[in-house]
Amino acid sequence: MPTRCSRPLARRVRAAGTAAATVLTALVLSAPPALAAPPGPPEPRDPVTDGADGADGADSISSLLARLRVLYTRAESASEAYNATAERLKRQRAAAARATSALSRAHSELARSRAVAGRLAREQYRGAATGLPIGVRVLLARDPYGLLERGHLLQRAVGEQAAAVRRLTTDERRRSALAARARTALDRQQRLTDRRRDRRDAARDRLDEVEALLASLSPEEVAELRGLEDERTAEAQRELLGSGALGGGAAPAARAPSAPAREALRYALRQRGKPYRWGADGPGSFDSSGLAARAWQHADRKIPRTAQGQWRRLKRVPLRELRPGDLVVYFPGATHVALYAGGGKVVEASRPGDVVKVSPLAAHPLRGAVRVTD
Repeated sequence: MPTRCSRPLARRVRAAGTAAATVLTALVLSAPPALAAPPGPPEPRDPVTDGADGADGADSISSLLARLRVLYTRAESASEAYNATAERLKRQRAAAARATSALSRAHSELARSRAVAGRLAREQYRGAATGLPIGVRVLLARDPYGLLERGHLLQRAVGEQAAAVRRLTTDERRRSALAARARTALDRQQRLTDRRRDRRDAARDRLDEVEALLASLSPEEVAELRGLEDERTAEAQRELLGSGALGGGAAPAARAPSAPAREALRYALRQRGKPYRWGADGPGSFDSSGLAARAWQHADRKIPRTAQGQWRRLKRVPLRELRPGDLVVYFPGATHVALYAGGGKVVEASRPGDVVKVSPLAAHPLRGAVRVTD
């Protein structure tokens, strides 16, 4: 028989609304089933306000956990979306800077070429300014052959310089167009990043509301929530190990990691106890993908900053082939990640209000696993 949450607890959660519940689940809840849900689920109904007209005592803690889990997934997804957009903005800003620098160099090269062309044209003009035909000037010259040679050389230089000016003018126009496109792309990326940053900041602002909500819970209510979370996680872990997905056996055999994977895992384990913080990648706090990226950076391997990027770009490995240091990715949208520690455990930056810690592999719905290769 599922435990029912008290009427005051149900009323407080519903009164806090969707915004507060989003972060409440991040602070105290996230016990999911062990096996991954199929990707791309339909957009769920509002997990807090739907069905709020029912009796206060009708909501079991079990159903409340299920509702709040959806909100937690949305919150972490919004943070990951901002992180990914911010990374693209950084790259776009660098590309725009390179395009602007190239345009500046093209301006300088064209100006120098035009100056040389002008100087040659002036020399050519001075030679013709005597008003004498070229034949007369040759007859009167002390060195007729030298005069002719200089004239030919000057004429050729003027032609070559004019061609250089035309080429550099074309190059300048091309680089100007590239720089304009880069600036347009940068502006577009900046607007997208600003929108996603606003969503992220709104989620952070709600932390204060949730802290007030949590402060209103009795110790018995908090203990009841945490107890059910631990029970659900333990059950999910038993199901995962019993399914044979990790290769069979209650204690999966350890597989030797590569030297970089061993170093990345050591770094992650040394961060235990440090707080979770949205968008953080150390050294004092981490989010899930920030911990993974920093750990592998410590092992001299650069990987994508976001969980979605890690899932998309790194090599997929079956769960039965997991070895320490591999990245375990969670939720249908690949919005959470942890480092496999061996023995059916992971080290993760779990959620707001929690710390970097070792957790059961089935602490969240599994999406799959990826490996950083040499």
